[in-house]
Amino acid sequence: MSKPVEDAGTGVAPGTQANGDQLLRQKAIKQLELRRRFHMDLAVWTMVLLLVTAVWAITEFNNAGGWPTEGFSESSSIPHVWNMWILYPLIGWAFYVGVRAWKTYLQKPISEREIEREMERQAGPR
Repeated sequence: MSKPVEDAGTGVAPGTQANGDQLLRQKAIKQLELRRRFHMDLAVWTMVLLLVTAVWAITEFNNAGGWPTEGFSESSSIPHVWNMWILYPLIGWAFYVGVRAWKTYLQKPISEREIEREMERQAGPR
């Protein structure tokens, strides 16, 4: 006989036995909240990066005296060569979004079988 799972993130009070529909509903609500939070963070970070990119472009245009006709470089103040530091926050943002997307959409909830296996492992040999 398996015991009901009491998940701290589901809103089910400890010691209360919830029926399967209530537990499933709470998990669905939690997943929807994660997705909403992810979408809001994605929108905010996209707007911030667009602002930072605009500031970078304006600054580089003024510092280099025009568009990057000579390419990009790590150094500054070369005529018509833009500094490419903008790549670092963009790469960091892409990594952050990837991790959050994985956590939101691909990470599966812990199953009862995994819980029982971990409990057996921690109990050790008897």
